[in-house]
Amino acid sequence: MAIISLKSGKTADARAEDDAKVRASVEAILADIETRGDAAVRDLAQQFDGYAPASFRLSPSEIAAAMQKVSTRDMEDIHFAQTQIRRFAQAQRASMTDIEIETMPGVILGHKNIPVQSVGCYVPGGKFPMVASAHMSVLTASVAGVPRIIASAPPVNGQPHPAIVAAMQLGGAHEIYVLGGIQAVGAMAIGTQTITSVDMLVGPGNAYVAEAKRQLFGRVGIDLFAGPTETMVIADETVDAELCATDLLGQAEHGYNSPACLITNSRKLAQATLAEIDRLLAILPTRDTAAISWRDYGDVILCDSHEEMLQVANEMAYEHVQVMTDRDDWYLEQMHSYGALFLGPRTNVANGDKVIGTNHTLPTRKAGRYTGGLWVGKFLKTHSYQRITTDAAAKMIGEYGSRLCMLEGFVGHAEQCNIRVRRYGHKNVGYGMAAQ
Repeated sequence: MAIISLKSGKTADARAEDDAKVRASVEAILADIETRGDAAVRDLAQQFDGYAPASFRLSPSEIAAAMQKVSTRDMEDIHFAQTQIRRFAQAQRASMTDIEIETMPGVILGHKNIPVQSVGCYVPGGKFPMVASAHMSVLTASVAGVPRIIASAPPVNGQPHPAIVAAMQLGGAHEIYVLGGIQAVGAMAIGTQTITSVDMLVGPGNAYVAEAKRQLFGRVGIDLFAGPTETMVIADETVDAELCATDLLGQAEHGYNSPACLITNSRKLAQATLAEIDRLLAILPTRDTAAISWRDYGDVILCDSHEEMLQVANEMAYEHVQVMTDRDDWYLEQMHSYGALFLGPRTNVANGDKVIGTNHTLPTRKAGRYTGGLWVGKFLKTHSYQRITTDAAAKMIGEYGSRLCMLEGFVGHAEQCNIRVRRYGHKNVGYGMAAQ
């Protein structure tokens, strides 16, 4: 087996040091929000965004005014994207059914899918106003039937971003805030004097937002660990270097710490892609960001076979995995740890990010080993229930239950079963522990 790294980024130790700095900063800011509430949020908003209006929540008239600034073409594009995303989310919701079955005579078991009652949707807007993130979180929560959806995004150039506001409003947000970063997710999760806390936080963000969600998990639910974007290209010689380089840099431009990785069994393609990346970085308008990401977080891994490529890809468990090979369906069958797959050269991550219909809030940092991405099911809680309808079933289940409770030493548990056996199995026997 020969797996060779032709290019690598920062060491694991260096990345861990970066993580530790973020962790300490986030912990201090969340503690401040917990202590001072609105005052802390206002100070943070002024410090990080230079924006501190009388109210961070937009009024209906402010929402309408922002939407009027969106061009007709942009509004049409937003509607088109939301139609695709809503269509897929509705199909996913339809696949989740309530069930009720009679497992044996007189014993009825079931479950209900109940929406989370309040959700805070964070929409990033630092370097790039991510309009699409509003579709992915707000609209999907709406399809799930969440009764209170609040959404927050940072100001762009000192004011609410019109297209983000439009996407939130059209997606079904009940409250819209102009707040960014840790102060936004902290306020939504912890609550302040003017913002009622939510039950769940969703949405992607930078390393600070992702860490804030991690620290807040338990106080509220979260969708998943969705930090800086990751992209992986799995390619063989059926595609060319220009396609590979374009797809790697297309995601590396997200931020200064966006991992991008090429896995290939072709040394020729690997070397050509490295050269093509250098060429594209010379002309890419976002090269100042993409070049740093590629320098610090870019990898090119050369393998001998598709089996080795598959092994490496599953171990790395990247967020976006673009497969362009002579056996794309084989990868679809064999891949088990990733955020989302993009199969074939006609497909690309940007389509998934913006418009095709699948959700772009996906697991990063190997979280694809244990969770998939955001989808309508994340907003639904599956709750079970039980019902016994006959005396015979109450007696039989009770007898089994009693013995199994005593096996574990739980006498009080056993008596819960015993009293049913006595009442429903032996009608003329007295009740209570004294009747044994």
